[in-house]
Amino acid sequence: MHDHAPPSGGFRQGSTRRLLAVSLAITSTVFVVQVVGAVLSGSLALLADAAHMLMDAAALVIALIAGAVAARPADDRRTFGYQRAEVFGALVNGVILLVVSVWVAIEAVLRLVSPAEPEVSGDLMLVVATVGLLANGIAMWLLSSAQKHNINARGAYLEVLGDLLGSIAVIVAAVVIIATGWVAADAVASLLIAAMIVPRAIGLLREVASVLSEATPKDIRVQEIRDHILATDGVTDVHDVHVWQLTRGAPVFSAHVVVAEDAFETGESTAILTRLQTCLAEHFDVEHSTFQLEAAGHVEHDTHG
Repeated sequence: MHDHAPPSGGFRQGSTRRLLAVSLAITSTVFVVQVVGAVLSGSLALLADAAHMLMDAAALVIALIAGAVAARPADDRRTFGYQRAEVFGALVNGVILLVVSVWVAIEAVLRLVSPAEPEVSGDLMLVVATVGLLANGIAMWLLSSAQKHNINARGAYLEVLGDLLGSIAVIVAAVVIIATGWVAADAVASLLIAAMIVPRAIGLLREVASVLSEATPKDIRVQEIRDHILATDGVTDVHDVHVWQLTRGAPVFSAHVVVAEDAFETGESTAILTRLQTCLAEHFDVEHSTFQLEAAGHVEHDTHG
């Protein structure tokens, strides 16, 4: 598992799992506060944001479980280990986000088309939403570094970001209700929360699909890798280059490399292999690379070449 410690100092320099656990504690606490506040104030937006917080808490639990599973060592049945568990956890997170957005949108529309205007306490909405804003800000700060290296931390970060934006929407709606008495602002804020959830969910699911389809990571240029390989001393050609990733930040590389015919007899092939693996690790941050060295005149392309 790529459970890197965030590069910044302070409390954030803990493991991803610890940061997820702290974020889970914050999210769960704010969820309870928002549910109580929604019931007392009659705010749909606050209740929708609370439902989003509940889904985020569930997503964080999934992320923690997936991270623990991904940390298990490789075995004969799963030679790459269990790092893909992180991807499946992120898949569940993305689906949860979409379900929440649909639920929020339906409830908001029903509130808007209802002829009777419900009573909504703008003052209580404002207080509870402000608490949520501060808590989500802290959770985002904790996850800001880890999300660059871990796909589940990325999913959790995006969900907390959505919560923060949702809290802002609730705050704006509360101010409008307090200033003008227009309670429909509560339902409008709910629709905005739903609209903010959908793009984040689609983006996360798109990344999951990219990993599961074994597409080349978007930050890696295959032609650039080819150029580096061809520039390596002793290499005459390269073909059948494949790059994919097990999970976010875990790229895997393989290629067939053609070397001089006498490289195997002189022992130069070992030095060439070392240079190639060092090049991939230093220039492209690829820790797992596999090279098949072939003597010139004996080039065998695979079926997908």
